[in-house]
Formats: sequence, structure tokens, C-alpha cells
Amino acid sequence: MTFKILTLGCKVNTYESNVMKDALINEGFYEVANNADIYIINTCTVTNTADNKSMKLIRRTRKENENSIIVVCGCMVQNKKVNIDEADIVIGNIGKTKIADYIKEYIKNKTKKFNIEDITDVPFESMVLNNFNKTRAFVKIQDGCNNFCTYCIIPYVRGNVRCKNKEDVINEIKALVNNGHKEIVLTGIHTGNYKFDDYDFASLLNDIVKIESLERLRISSIEVTELNDRVLDVIKNNKILVDHMHIPLQSGSNTVLKRMNRKYDKEYFINKIEKIRSIRPSISITTDVIVGFPGETIEEFNETIDTIKKVNFSKLHVFPYSKRDGTKAALMDNQIDDITKKERAKKLIELSQQLENNYMNKFINKEVIFIPEVYKDGFIIGHTGNYLSIKSTGKKEDIGIPIRVKILKNDYPYMIGQIKDTI
Repeated sequence: MTFKILTLGCKVNTYESNVMKDALINEGFYEVANNADIYIINTCTVTNTADNKSMKLIRRTRKENENSIIVVCGCMVQNKKVNIDEADIVIGNIGKTKIADYIKEYIKNKTKKFNIEDITDVPFESMVLNNFNKTRAFVKIQDGCNNFCTYCIIPYVRGNVRCKNKEDVINEIKALVNNGHKEIVLTGIHTGNYKFDDYDFASLLNDIVKIESLERLRISSIEVTELNDRVLDVIKNNKILVDHMHIPLQSGSNTVLKRMNRKYDKEYFINKIEKIRSIRPSISITTDVIVGFPGETIEEFNETIDTIKKVNFSKLHVFPYSKRDGTKAALMDNQIDDITKKERAKKLIELSQQLENNYMNKFINKEVIFIPEVYKDGFIIGHTGNYLSIKSTGKKEDIGIPIRVKILKNDYPYMIGQIKDTI
């Protein structure tokens, strides 16, 4: 039988979808692009809008594929804990590794399955990938979050912090590297919170950078409070860790940060970034910012702009605050109207493009190394370690091979490069 997986949301969902894909292929199922016998929809619930997108995709998939088996899994159903009429199989965030068994059971018995387990305090569900469908491979090392930011539903749908056994992490990365992956991205719901007994995130990084033939190690996202001196020491002394970090700010106003229940203030954030740049001067630091959080005044918004400029990020991911039912922020007074949120988001998006161009322009006429990921119309496209998007004339055979280019110009969002040699 054939299957297709539709994934919404974050890198963790992408990883877990690939785990389900592997599990099905290993049981004799075949992946197809269209007209599948089985559709698996891995949902997101980070906002009310994400719920709506998930439900819209579920309904459209059922309407267009009346005779197919529909599986719905992930965060939205874990949050809602309700059966879905359009689905034949419904599972939450526990049991994705058993996807093949659930489908085979349904094929045999034709009985709908609904399995949403309590995720409050559960062990890490072991997931392993020996291959990934891109040059850059994700490795999930952690799940769950204990932070309980007032705007976020994720701790309720992903459960407690729990981590993958260190030997399993190392072995998975070794297998991926042996299968040709040049770059590994460590991912999780709260990645830097990794801890397995007395073995912490810095210990894990120290062991990963020693893996033979690993060329790049990237952290998908990390909280500023998790960048302790031991982690920074690994970053300072190991060039395998790339010159890019994604560190969520969320707001540059101390009063807003307090309402968000974030665990730092803007002064702490700025000082930590200065410390990172003292050991990695060329590092690209990107961030997430929420605008229009309940009660955000124009003064607080301007304070955020001032903080962003002081930090001098190389790119912003801007999110207008979206009410998430079930969170404390959804019940707060002084909810900001949509027009104001859109205006503030527009200002930050414009600032982001300015910051991004400023960072990109520093590399004109310099030589950089990038790994091509895509070949299209005579061009190879990929990323440097510091996440510059490079576009250069090349050939399909260049995919996955580290290539040195000289940057000729900034053609936003790409840097145009001229190939010097392969590495």
C-alpha cells in the first residue's frame, strides 16, 4: 500500500514525520506524491490559527480522498483530545513509532482507533533515523518543556522535559554521517535543556564534535539562559559548531518579558550576546519576536525595537501575538487589536530585512564555504555555516559537496557566489 505524510509546524514534527516514514517503508509500504492509500497528517497547535490550518487540511484531504485511510496525529489532537470524524486513526504525541502497527490493525479490523495518552509525565519515546531526505539532517534529542510561558500551549501537549539516551544520540548521528549527511541539526522542544542523569547539553556537544567526518553541527534553537559557560566553551573551541545560533528574544521590553513569564530580562540577553560575539565575532544570531502581546504599549514596542538594534540580530522571525486558548495570556486584559499588531509586525519585518542585508553585505568579495542542497535551472543553492543562502552556477552532481565560493554580490535573499573549488 502507498502513503503520503503531510506535516505542519516545527522541526520536531518534521523529524517525527520522517521517523513515521521510515517505519512504514520498513514494513513494506511505499511513499507516493499523490493518490495515496494512506494519508498521515501530523498536526500543529501552537496557535488557534494552527488548529484551523490543521483541521482545514484534514477536511480537504478526506474530501479529495474518500476511500483512503486517514491518520491524524500530533499536537492538535493531543491538545483537543477529541475524535475527528474525518479520521480513521487518531493518535497524539505518544505512539508515532507504532504507526505501522496501528495502520495494519485498521486494515485487518476496519475499526477506528483513538489513542490519546496522558503526556504529563512520560518517558522519552525512542526514535531513530538512519537517513534523512536532505543534506541537513535533524536529530531529536529532547522532548517536552517545563517553562510555561504565558502565551504557549506546548508544555501541555508535549509534556515534561525528557531526553534521548546519550548513546542513542551519538549512534544516530554516526549513522547519518556514514550515510552521507554533512550537517546535523540538534532539535527538540527545549533543546538546550538536554540532561540525562548528570550528563548535560555541554557534555553532549563535547562528544558530538568528536564524531569522525561530521562537518557541521547546528543547534536548531536555544534559550539564552541555557548558554552557560560550559556550552560557550564548546562553541569557542570547536569550529564544527556553525557560526549561527537561533536564540528567541520574544520581546525586548522587560515589562512584557515579565508578563510572558520569560526567565531573563533584556540586560541579561544583551550581555549574553556580547559574550557570544567575543568568542565568535562573525556569528549570525537570529531570533523570534512576538508583537502585540496583551497590554503591549507603544513605549514597550519601541523598547523592543531599541533592544533589537542593540543586539544587532542578523534576522528576525516576527509573529503577531495569536491568542491560544488554554494559556494565561488568552485571559489577560488589554488584548491588542489586529490592525495594531499588523502595523507593528510590518515595522519589525522591515527592520529585519535591513538587519539581514547589513549582515549579508559584510561578506561581499569574501570567500565562504557552502553545501548545495538544491539544483535548479543551472544553479546550485544552499547554505553556509552562518546560514547565508548562496546561489551559484553549478551542476546537479555538486549537491551535498562542500564548495568554496567568492561572494560577488547581494541579490537578496541570496548571495551570488562564484565557485573557487570543492573541499
